Amino acid sequence: MPERVTARSLRDIPAVEKVVIELGRCDYLPRPVIVALVRRELSAMRAGKNVLDLAAVITRVRASVDDLRLSKIQPVINGTGIIIHTNLGRAPLGPRVLESLSEIAQGYCNLEYDLNSGERGHRANYLEHNLALLCGAEAATVVNNCAAALVLILRHFTGKKKEVIISRGELIQIGGGFRIPDILEASGATLREVGTTNKTTIDDYARAISPNTAMILKVHRSNFFMGGFVASPSTELLVTLVRKKRIPLVEDLGSGAIIATEKAAAIEHEPTPSETLKRGVDLVCFSGDKLLGGPQAGIIAGKARHVAALKREPFFRALRCDKIILAALQTTIDLYLSGETSAVPALAMMQLSNDQLRQRAEKIITRLHELPLRPQIGHGDGQLGGGTLPRSTIQSVTLDFSGDHLSAFAARLRRGTPPVIGYVAAGKFKLDLRTILSRQDEELVTALRSAAQSL
Repeated sequence: MPERVTARSLRDIPAVEKVVIELGRCDYLPRPVIVALVRRELSAMRAGKNVLDLAAVITRVRASVDDLRLSKIQPVINGTGIIIHTNLGRAPLGPRVLESLSEIAQGYCNLEYDLNSGERGHRANYLEHNLALLCGAEAATVVNNCAAALVLILRHFTGKKKEVIISRGELIQIGGGFRIPDILEASGATLREVGTTNKTTIDDYARAISPNTAMILKVHRSNFFMGGFVASPSTELLVTLVRKKRIPLVEDLGSGAIIATEKAAAIEHEPTPSETLKRGVDLVCFSGDKLLGGPQAGIIAGKARHVAALKREPFFRALRCDKIILAALQTTIDLYLSGETSAVPALAMMQLSNDQLRQRAEKIITRLHELPLRPQIGHGDGQLGGGTLPRSTIQSVTLDFSGDHLSAFAARLRRGTPPVIGYVAAGKFKLDLRTILSRQDEELVTALRSAAQSL
C-alpha cells in the first residue's frame, strides 16, 4: 500500500516564496504571474496529497511557466509556405503600415474630430472614401471582420422580411468551425435553401421568392471547389431577377482580392469587388487580412443608400474598428491607390522568384555546414491560404532536413525564441523560404543552430 500522507509531510511542501526564489529570474513573464503559477501547483499538490521534493516542484513549475510563455502572442518564423496562414496571424503588415501605426498609436489622433470645423467628426471618412474608390463602389464602410460584416447586412435586411435565399452549394463552413447557416441563424434571418449541392438554376431562385423574401445571398466558394456535374446561374442572371422582384443581391467574396491574382503569380483568377459590383450586385463584403494584405477587418462596399443604412444600425457601433485597425487599413488602401502593391508583404511573397529564394537558401546552408542536420535545397508547393484559391499552388524553394530526430528537432524549433514553424513531407522536415521574411534569415540561422545542437 502507498505510504500514508501525514499532516507533517504536507507541511514539508515548500513555501511559495521559496519556490519563486529557486526559480530565478523569468523576465519574459511578470512576477505576479509566476507567483500565481507556483500557488496553483502547490495547491494541486496539497489537494492530491502528492508531496514532492523541492527539485521536483521546481521542474513542474518551470514546465507550467514555459507552457504559458509559449501561449503568449509573439513573433514566429513561418516556414509552412502558406502565405495567409490563419493560425499564424494571416497577412503580415509592411513597414509603411507599421510606420503609420506607430504615429497613431503613441499619441492622439483625429479619430472623430473634424479638423476643419473644430467639432466632433465622423470616424473613417477618409478611409471609406478611398475604399469606395478602390472597389469601384458608390460607398464603403468597415467593421471588425467579414463575419461581422455579413451579420450586420443580414440583421439590416431581415428587419421586417425574414427569408434569405441561398444555394445549397454555397452553405460553406469557414475557419474555426463557423458555418454560413449558423451566421444566418445568429442574425435572426430565416434560411431558404434552393437547388442541390452541385446544381442550382435561376428558376430555383425565382420559385423561392415570396412576399417574405428579404434578400438573395451569394457566397463565393473561396475555400473549396466543385467539379463535374456542377452548375449555378451567372451573377448577371441573378441581377436581372432581383431587379424585377425589387429585392437586394449581396455577395460574400471572402478573400478580398483587389488585383488580378493571375497576374501576381501563376494562379487562378479570384473575383474582385470591382468586377462583382459592375455586374450589378448591390453589396459585397470581404476580409481585410486575406488577399488584400491588411489588418483584420470586414469591408462592405456597394450602393450608397445601403451602406448609409447599415451605418445607421445601432448594431454597427458594436462592430466598428478602433484607431489602430483604421490606421493600418487606411495605409494599405493608399498603397493600392498609389500603385505601390510591392509594399504589401502578402503580394510581394506571391511574386518572389525561385531564383531569389534559391540564393537565400544557399547562403543559409553555407552558414550551417557544421551541423549534423545540415539541410539540402528542396522543392515546395506553397499555398495562398486563408481559405483562398484552394486549387492554386505556388512553386517554391525549401530547406529540407533528414535524419532520425526530426520530430524532436521540429519541437525544439517550435519552443525556441522566436519559434520556427515548418512541416513534414516525404519523410523530411521542410522550411519554405517564400513565407520566411528575408529580414528573419539571421534569426533563422541562430534558431536552427540552437535546435540542432540541443538534440
